Amino acid sequence: MKNSEKRFREFWKKFWFVVWKDDSLKGWIISIIFLFVIIKLVFFPLLNLATGTTLPLAIVESCSMYHEDNIFSNFDSWYERHDDKYANFIINKLNFQDFPFKRGFNKGDILFIVGTKPEKLDKGDVIIFEASQSNPIIHRIIDIKEENGDYIFSTIGDNNNGQLTFERVITEDKIVGRAVFRIAPYVGWVKLVFFEVSRPSSEKGFCHET
Repeated sequence: MKNSEKRFREFWKKFWFVVWKDDSLKGWIISIIFLFVIIKLVFFPLLNLATGTTLPLAIVESCSMYHEDNIFSNFDSWYERHDDKYANFIINKLNFQDFPFKRGFNKGDILFIVGTKPEKLDKGDVIIFEASQSNPIIHRIIDIKEENGDYIFSTIGDNNNGQLTFERVITEDKIVGRAVFRIAPYVGWVKLVFFEVSRPSSEKGFCHET
């Protein structure tokens, strides 16, 4: 038993040295593999469990929620340009001022997502949901209905002129979670830049207001 403990301690000591202190190429490769395994098999499963969703961190991949000048935008002037759009959904400026992400967010931002019960969602919340797209959609709730005990949601992108067909009726089972806050503005571009070439020309590059 003592020999086994001794061998384990010696192994762990050598492994720890290679992972954190060895500056050789081998040390760097092992460190990268070790960190990848920890993040993939430990960090994300624990984060999924803590947040109650399979997608706790989401990279914004489009400009559909963009506001001019992003977090430094002038809310009053922005809302004046979009007033008619929200009036159709019985949402006014005072309502919108109390909404989360009232200044929108940008392509490449990373958002923190939490799981939530349908009955806990409110008009104005930003949700991430599955749709007829390759990746989930992140848009704002503009209507909530209850039919036969089930909730049905309707959303719109702040930077879109109107609703997309698939977001007019969103059932409970399609909801992945609710966006809580922005973790890192623009950092998601580290990943997005590799997919820009395959995007339609209208979706490439940085955002502008429609």
